Amino acid sequence: MTLIKSISGIRGTIGGKAGDTLNPLDIVKFTSAYATFIRRSGKSQSNTIVVGRDARISGEMVKNVVCGTLMGMGYDVLNIGLATTPTTELAVILSKAAGGIIITASHNPRHWNALKLLNEQGEFLTKADGNEVLAIADKEDFEYADVDHLGKYTEDDTFNRRHIDSVLALDLVDVDAIRKAHFKVCVDTINSVGGIILPDLLNALGVEAKFLNGTPNGDFAHNPEPLEKNLGGIMGEISKGGYDLGIVVDPDVDRLAFIQEDGKMYGEEYTLVTVADYILDHVKGATVSNLSSTRALRDVTEKHGCKYYAAAVGEVNVTTKMKEVGAVIGGEGNGGVIYPESHYGRDALVGISLFLSHLAHKGCKASELRASYPNYFIAKNRVDLTPDTDVDAILERVKERYANEKDVTVTDIDGVKLDFPDKWVHLRKSNTEPIIRVYSEAATMEAADELGKELMAFCKK
Repeated sequence: MTLIKSISGIRGTIGGKAGDTLNPLDIVKFTSAYATFIRRSGKSQSNTIVVGRDARISGEMVKNVVCGTLMGMGYDVLNIGLATTPTTELAVILSKAAGGIIITASHNPRHWNALKLLNEQGEFLTKADGNEVLAIADKEDFEYADVDHLGKYTEDDTFNRRHIDSVLALDLVDVDAIRKAHFKVCVDTINSVGGIILPDLLNALGVEAKFLNGTPNGDFAHNPEPLEKNLGGIMGEISKGGYDLGIVVDPDVDRLAFIQEDGKMYGEEYTLVTVADYILDHVKGATVSNLSSTRALRDVTEKHGCKYYAAAVGEVNVTTKMKEVGAVIGGEGNGGVIYPESHYGRDALVGISLFLSHLAHKGCKASELRASYPNYFIAKNRVDLTPDTDVDAILERVKERYANEKDVTVTDIDGVKLDFPDKWVHLRKSNTEPIIRVYSEAATMEAADELGKELMAFCKK
């Protein structure tokens, strides 16, 4: 059983003892701490907090506890029901709420759930704000409302439609071009909220779609992380022929992966690369991704005569850097597209619509579009450590080893990243496990894995 408290929220497995799992007592404590933080921050005059959830089996239970607690703290609850993470983010903005709680464990298996916390801008809390919530929860430093000041409860199921309308209204979503292309796609929505909102989006775009695992019952048909090893079903379906594209989302629809018309993976890292190429065709400006994302985004950005910037891993770090440099597009290599013209959050609906616009304009097959981009491979490894290992000392030793290497650029804003002329490796400590994550990229998988294992061996010395 697991309960993980971090700056981004609280997540864990359902069932078991209080303090060890995601259970009603800890949900009440953490929700109370969040509501206390929102009130003390004074950043919004609103007394409303939005609540949305994915289709997980435990979602109804968690939602009831969260909503009741917020009302007990004196906040009005706007429950938007089964909704994607980006839909809930937009709902905070559109309703001018004080914040929002998304009930989702993202790509984690069915027995997990979590609370993701939003500020008044519909964005994830910063590290400092997240730490303040944790401190309030630790001290149980909160006070509930008296009977005359309890919050009110409202339900509103219109935000899925409003989200779709906002996507269709984006200048660079070319609805006419998509409709004229007569795309036929296969979509895996992994038994969650994608099965509710994506049929309406694709219908509005004039796209013929077949859905796999479309029933939003939370009983995931396979491991919900949109990686090749989990997607044999849709890859096999597309391999039969007759499709232009495969579309895969995770349970809360902020990650997006594509499958080519031949049944092969387009490459999750290349979701952002492709959308950025399309945006930069029309609007020049900076791009941002995190340090563990493919170098292909940098290459494509520079091809357009623009500047690429790297951010620390984590969506809030990417959005912070995007605002700092005025980026026109950004995101993460896990299939997360962040388009400021819509909002500062990963959004698969935006990603799908922009990708289809690009494919329609190019008039080519998905495999041909993929072949037009630089080809890189990422290897993902880890160094297992004992809990008392000084990880910071190990990373410092790596940094010192390469500090004076002529052809190596060392970046230490998030662990240590070593950029070589033709490859890179990124080492960063996990926030939840005694391990060092070692991601490496090169022109072949063999070269990427070799580089990663070379640094792993150095860490173990």
